[in-house]
This record gives sequence, structure tokens and C-alpha cells, in this order.
Amino acid sequence: MDGKHILIVGSGSVGKRHARNLAALGCRISGMDPRADRREEMASEVKLVAAFASEQEAYAAAKYDGVVIASPPHVHVRQTVQALEAGCPVLLEKPVCPDLKGARALQEAAKRTKAPLLMGYTWRWWPPLADVRRLLDEKAVGAIHHVQFHMSAHLADWHPWERYQDFFMAQREQGGGALLDESHWIDLMLWLFGMPKEVSGKIDKISTLEITSDDNVDLLFTYEDGPRVTMHLDLYGRPHEKFIRFVGADGTIFWSADPNQLSVGRTAAAEWDKTAYRCERNDMFVAVAKEFLAAIDGAPVKTCNLDDGVNVLRVIEAARAASSENRAAAIGD
Repeated sequence: MDGKHILIVGSGSVGKRHARNLAALGCRISGMDPRADRREEMASEVKLVAAFASEQEAYAAAKYDGVVIASPPHVHVRQTVQALEAGCPVLLEKPVCPDLKGARALQEAAKRTKAPLLMGYTWRWWPPLADVRRLLDEKAVGAIHHVQFHMSAHLADWHPWERYQDFFMAQREQGGGALLDESHWIDLMLWLFGMPKEVSGKIDKISTLEITSDDNVDLLFTYEDGPRVTMHLDLYGRPHEKFIRFVGADGTIFWSADPNQLSVGRTAAAEWDKTAYRCERNDMFVAVAKEFLAAIDGAPVKTCNLDDGVNVLRVIEAARAASSENRAAAIGD
């Protein structure tokens, strides 16, 4: 019997990745992208049932077992509502959309249609971070007092096959920028510690990058009963760095993406118990794809749902207010 028929909406880098992974898991793939070159690129990497230039063509041509929304954030809500109203389970790439108002509208549509929706905040599926969460639950280094999130990666290095100026990340109006695209780190903070009380900081464009979106984010989060959290995100740094440092009463947990490693230190000297990992970046996308296929078959969405994505937008909305108004902003409902 043929596998599930999945429509990939958006044939850019992440859309092609989802297409490859779902095809490898036995699915039949159709693609939709308004750009002919993107449709051709996907067809060169995955055998497609069909390729479409518009959503209208795609939904008129076939019924789908599931839909992956992998387009720029400014069209997420419209395209996701269309998929949900067609009765299709959805895998939605992060962020939900550029603003909380749109996310709330999508929430209402999801409640109305009752179709499953899995959010693609993929670091939740990363084995080293699952181990971090376990260590925190076990209080391996005591009560956590301070957490430092750090992501620095020059935008021109992300997609070397295209001009970074043409990448949606460079365009504020398409939902690009460090705050929205790298909201992975806000999601991880919420996954590990829950919702903070308030946020302060600045969201800026400070580099010479030829972009209209933000390229520098520095935020401070406070919790009613939890750690102080600092977060730095930028789109201009070289070498690239991704790490999280958890400083507790009895030691420090340090996770880094490169090297792919988790370290725990409990002494004054730089003596670390280190665990190296062999998992590769695509492994977390495969894990997402497997959970999506299970949701299509009726399993509950467990790892990251639409409410999680909306909570990220709640934090982003407060961070924007804090930055523009030069004050600490409470995280609203």
C-alpha cells in the first residue's frame, strides 16, 4: 500500500529537508511554492507526486494525509488555516507567525477544526537537551540561579547558495530576524523553566548586514521563583556559537552545539565531566517527522503543540514592548 500523501507548502531549505525525511519514511510527497526554481529544486531531490504554484491548485488536485507549512512566517496563519479547514493534520515550522494577534487567530481556527497541529521547535527533540532537562529535574547542580542562552551565527553563512539579502530572514516584512527565527531559544527557556514574570532588554539592527530585520537581541528574564535568565541572539557572529550555561548552587551544566557536548562541573577548577554525542542535526527533524506521522494516525501531539508556539509569541510581544519603551515588561496573557 502506498504511504501517506504529504503536501509540503514552501520548497525552501527547511521544506526540502522535511520532504527528504518524510519520503525516506515512506511518504508520497507533493510540493507547493510560487517560485518555479524552488519547485524544480525540490523535484530534483525528492520524487514528487505533483508540484503546484499555489495552494488553490494543490488542494483542488488531491486530498492529503498531512500538510507541512515551511513557508516564511508572514503567510503561516493563512496557509495553516487553509490546511486545517481541509481537514489535514499540520506540521507548522516555527515561529507560529510574526505577532501574537495572528497566533491567537490560528488558535481559534485550530479549536474549531480540531485537526492535530505539531509545532516545529526542533531543539526539543535534541538528545543532549533532553538530558539537560533530566539533569535539571534531578537538581544535579542544585537550585539554578542563572542561565545564559547564546546564539551567534553570521547570516551570510546560513544559505551559501543564495544571497543573504534575498533570504526571508533578511526581510522584516516576511517575519525574518534574530528574535523570530531564533525563538527556538525562547521556546527552550519555556520548556525548561516555564513562563517568566517579566522581560527587559533591546532588540536592534546594529551590524552592517544589508537587512531590514533585527540582527541583535539581548534580553533579561526574571522569574517569580526561578533563575535569572540572560539571552543573546545575533546574526553577525563568526565563528558560529550555540550554547546554554546553567549555573546552580552546587555547580554548572554547560551544553554546546559545537562540539556536540554536555559538561557538568562541580569544583572551583575547570574539571568537567563531559559527555560527547554522535547525533546529527537532521536527527531531530527525523524525530519531528515521526511524531507528525504518529499524530496523523491518531496519537496525541506530545512534544510541542500550538499552545507552546503561542506562548513564545507572548514572550516576544513583551520583549518588543520592553525594547521599544525602555522598561521591564510583564509577560501578558
